[in-house]
Amino acid sequence: MTHGKVETIGPALERLDGVARAAGVELIFPEEEREKHGMATDGGDAAEADVAVVLGGDGTMLRALQRFLGTSVPVIGVNFGRVGFLASIAADELESGVGRVFKGDFAVVELPTLDAETKAGRWTAVNDVVVRSASVGRMVELGWSVGDEDLGTRPSDGVICSTPVGSTAYNLSNGGPVLVWGLDAMAMTFVAPHALDARPLVIPRDRPLTVVNRTIDVGVTVIVDGHQVCELDAHGEGVRIGLGPQSSHLATLPEVTFFRRYRRTFGA
Repeated sequence: MTHGKVETIGPALERLDGVARAAGVELIFPEEEREKHGMATDGGDAAEADVAVVLGGDGTMLRALQRFLGTSVPVIGVNFGRVGFLASIAADELESGVGRVFKGDFAVVELPTLDAETKAGRWTAVNDVVVRSASVGRMVELGWSVGDEDLGTRPSDGVICSTPVGSTAYNLSNGGPVLVWGLDAMAMTFVAPHALDARPLVIPRDRPLTVVNRTIDVGVTVIVDGHQVCELDAHGEGVRIGLGPQSSHLATLPEVTFFRRYRRTFGA
């Protein structure tokens, strides 16, 4: 799977094809990739692949992890984006890195997902679920509870619920905790809370979070992995967010650990 324009990522795709040919590996392309790059219509079933190779940044990686939910296909990235926290292989190391992957020299990390449920439907997030004011600049009153315990109402711009993967994204930029890969938990962080005691929480699997819009005249938007999925009506409609049954499968070179990525990306 690739990001960017064809003319931008095309040379990298040609390099990947060369590595595959040398290794005797068959490349399978999803339908959207075949259309994007003008390939023949018969490309095989991507769900039967041994590994998914992403040429792109974190956005493309998340799209691929979402794409292969419900399968056993692990996803490994070659970074052609800006940050590339989820990618194991640098762009200039494509040949050597992917060559190792094609020989089976990679590890797989299972990462939890989130399920968000409202009366309008149910969605699965690889990265995060954001519940925020539908009107920019308007604070909202959010009722919230963890498990069966009501924790009152919090005025804020919204709340971020993130998986360990998503904890280093929007959650981190709002002062939320970083969840090391391997934790079966979600982070919950308020956005611009109008309170001195509002602190992020790390919530285990058996304690779903319920967020209710208790604002009189402002709607609340629910965003799943960057896509707006529904709006909670003013004063009363809610969303239930918790760790879901599915896992995303992130492939990585054995030496490219979480802490190595963390130090490389954030200068820790």
